[in-house]
Amino acid sequence: MAPEIHMTGPMCLIENTNGELVAKPEALKILSAITQPVVVVAIVGLYRTGKSYLMNKLAGKNMGFSMGSTVESHTKGIWMWCVPHPKKPEHTLVLLDTEGLGDVKKGDNQNDSWIFALAILLSSTFVYNSMRTINQQAMDQLHYVTELTHRIRSKSSPDENENEDSADFVSFFPDFVWTLRDFSLDLEADGQPLTADEYLEYSLKLTQGTSEKDKNFNLPRLCIWKFFPKKKCFVFDRPVDCKKLAQLEKLHDEELDPEFVQQVADFCSYIFSNSKTKTLSGGIKVNGPRLESLVLTYIDAISSGDRLCMENAILALAQRENSVAVQKAIAHYDQQMGQKVQLPTETLQELLDMHRVSEREATEVFMKNSFKDVDHLFQKKLAVQLEKKRDDFYKQNQEASSDRCSALLQDIFSPLEEEVKMGIYSKPGGYCLFIQKLQDLKKKYHEEPRKGIQAEEILQTYLKSKESVTDAILQTDQILTKKEKEIEVEHVKAESAQASAKMVEEMQIKYQQMMEEKEKSYQEHVKQLTEKIERERAQLLEEQERTLTSKLQEQAQLLKERCQGESTQLQNEIQKLQKTLGKKTKRYISHKLKI
Repeated sequence: MAPEIHMTGPMCLIENTNGELVAKPEALKILSAITQPVVVVAIVGLYRTGKSYLMNKLAGKNMGFSMGSTVESHTKGIWMWCVPHPKKPEHTLVLLDTEGLGDVKKGDNQNDSWIFALAILLSSTFVYNSMRTINQQAMDQLHYVTELTHRIRSKSSPDENENEDSADFVSFFPDFVWTLRDFSLDLEADGQPLTADEYLEYSLKLTQGTSEKDKNFNLPRLCIWKFFPKKKCFVFDRPVDCKKLAQLEKLHDEELDPEFVQQVADFCSYIFSNSKTKTLSGGIKVNGPRLESLVLTYIDAISSGDRLCMENAILALAQRENSVAVQKAIAHYDQQMGQKVQLPTETLQELLDMHRVSEREATEVFMKNSFKDVDHLFQKKLAVQLEKKRDDFYKQNQEASSDRCSALLQDIFSPLEEEVKMGIYSKPGGYCLFIQKLQDLKKKYHEEPRKGIQAEEILQTYLKSKESVTDAILQTDQILTKKEKEIEVEHVKAESAQASAKMVEEMQIKYQQMMEEKEKSYQEHVKQLTEKIERERAQLLEEQERTLTSKLQEQAQLLKERCQGESTQLQNEIQKLQKTLGKKTKRYISHKLKI
């Protein structure tokens, strides 16, 4: 987290007032300043089940998130606490505590469903907190998970007549942790001891049958199996007797049940060690500004009555990020060129070499900070701006060279001009003296350093403007014969034509250098784009492989439980996923060939 940010306690991120969810500017400002990757842990559950206590412990505090001590839901909306990650250097741990689900004062569960969905979409680890045991009542209370497909979609425009399957969600859903409070049963089944994780798996077993009752029994369990790629369970003993629960946040560890203290420590250790950086589809690591953008995008969608769409959210985030990436790249280019370039440069190639290095670094900055640049529009925008920057530097270089050369000519040739005005060369033999002096001054001019790319052009323009003076001195020289004067006139013309030809040749060389630089610039952009496409392809394949592995594990579980109907449906999903994986691989290869 940026060193200037220090949250001494939580603040409201999303306010819930009269059933309306509103993002709080003060909290968004905090997020916008966090440049580090974020690990986001969100907790949900029925009100008065001790969610806030666990979140305070993750923050390393006894107090912070409001716990309340009555039957009324105390936390409203979603509250945020950002702290330095205790085990991941250069990462920020973002804790999200949600208002209690099932508050009777709300009248309906519409608001709860949105809070539940937001907690899932914003987090990298999703903690569901409940009381005592995992029974059918606990599963029924988790009905919000069965409503996710009605509130969330992964694609903005799925194929016609095609419903999204759970594979579309696995790629961006968080890890799932079920915490059971005041657990008093023995962890065993069929007379065999169980770990907490085995207890969760046992509780998620499906029943065989096709009746409505069987379907209702299986539905929340199937959703947990399908949506969450990684599942974990923790059980907690009652911390103290009932009379002291109201003062739980004020009690020291030695005043609590030792088993409970150890269980909380194990829970915190697991979260710190295993919670991943918040990552979007395509391997996009989320930092504070990106999390801020997601919050605003989701809240806007909820306010407009739309389903939350991950594809739209990522594209909206990409638009903002890619615009910023272009600005960062241009700023880097300006900084580098400002440090390197001293105008005028001796040659055009010197300037172009500095531009090429700065352009390559600027493009690298863009590639590092951009993602999902559809049709490479932002990279093209960057390329256009960098080309304009190069052309501006070229013009500035020309102007600086012209100014430098004009000043030099004024300084070097002004004494000669004064002598001409005084008539020193309007005498017999004056022409030879004038030509000799002119050659000496031209040599002196050529010996001056850092005149730049306009040196010859400015000199020839100056000499051309003095041709009438040279001709007048020639004509007044009484020593030279008529024939000698004609020869000198031809010599001056030939020298002028030679200088003009050389000037044209230099202009052609400059033009050729600019064209070659343009081609090199294009090839560099293609090279960096190709490398990024390769990285994205690898990320995509890794993501798809993880999803496929999760589905195969789910299939194995269903086959084990002999749920043939669900297994057949899952097999169809797996085949579809494998087909999609193949298509995407071909698309990437085709796209690369087009570049």
